[in-house]
Amino acid sequence: MTKKRRILMITPYIPRLSQSGGQRSSFYSIKYLAPKNDITLICFSRDEEGVEDVRQYCQKVIVVKRGKTWDIKKVFATAFSPYPFLVVNYISDDFRKTIQQEIDTHKFDLIHCDCFYPMPNIPKTNIPVVLVDLTIEYAVYQHYVESLSGWRKLLAPILWVDVRKLKYWETHYWKNTHTVVAFGIEDQKIISEITGRNDIQYFQNGVDQKYIDAPIKTKKSKRPSILFGVSNMKWMQNRESVELILQNYWPQIKAQIPDCQLNIIGRFAPEFFGKYASKDIIVAEADADGQAKDPQYYYQHCWLLLAPMGSGGGTRNKFLEGMTFGLPVITNPEGGMGSIKIKNYKHAIVCPDNEILKNVIKILTDTKFRENLGTNARKLIKDNYSFVKCVEGLNQIYENITKK
Repeated sequence: MTKKRRILMITPYIPRLSQSGGQRSSFYSIKYLAPKNDITLICFSRDEEGVEDVRQYCQKVIVVKRGKTWDIKKVFATAFSPYPFLVVNYISDDFRKTIQQEIDTHKFDLIHCDCFYPMPNIPKTNIPVVLVDLTIEYAVYQHYVESLSGWRKLLAPILWVDVRKLKYWETHYWKNTHTVVAFGIEDQKIISEITGRNDIQYFQNGVDQKYIDAPIKTKKSKRPSILFGVSNMKWMQNRESVELILQNYWPQIKAQIPDCQLNIIGRFAPEFFGKYASKDIIVAEADADGQAKDPQYYYQHCWLLLAPMGSGGGTRNKFLEGMTFGLPVITNPEGGMGSIKIKNYKHAIVCPDNEILKNVIKILTDTKFRENLGTNARKLIKDNYSFVKCVEGLNQIYENITKK
């Protein structure tokens, strides 16, 4: 039997199924890394929700308690330190001491860190560190500042300082970490160009086998039905996407297809978009897997996943999971497809903003086109994007590091 590698994994959250995006990707990465790796997981979290789910795949799980985001001490620390607010939120003496103690008392083959902002807590060590960057953070915040309007523009000079600090430290860790792994081909190119490194690795995000094998449990809506989600609405990219749909497309869609319904689904969706709820706009959380209306329900119930984005980057789990259930996807070039290698208009649609409306109408009114797009999407994901296959790429990166 091949000896397992010993991995110290550090995450700025508890990897969990009840979340979307990076947390789900981290969970499934751990699940499929476990057969070949003994994983000690250190999480930084305010609660312990989901810890038992991930514990079954780890040799050891440690949860370090995280404080409130908006704390006057953190605001002052941001103002008078070289670190941006995002990083200040994840710098913790307890976090740092816990990592140091594990390094001091156990032998690890490598350290794996999801996201760059916990990196200041990792002490100097001879153990190779693998930074898996789920998105390019500074680009997201930079876009946010550039898009400010009204009175909020008064905050721009202060926020620009924070964006510059964010870019500095993100770039610093890209340049000085043993191995950097990007979650998308475009992100890989950007990081390579910024750092001058030609060894930036690439992780192919995937879908859990249970989604690929899942039976059809939910009938399609009788009404033409558009989905945005299933997403965590605390992530500004997702909120911006919903606003784009509501402002730029939804009125025109309703004018042409009066019985159409829009589903705004995801964690904290009612908190941010509850004011729009009506018989035509459904705003709801997606329950944890296995409940009456889990993500699978919405993927199977809706006719189309619409997600124009204001900025690029990210894991695009919603595209992968939606396509797995044969749900056609429309996005713009900023949304891209993450790491999903599609043939445009065969597996999904990536089009300029001014062409989104006509493509939405075509999918909702042309049954054959809609069904063909969904069938092709499902086959693409089923054949190429199972997490079982995708994690083998991460295992190979580990192997290349540890055999040296």
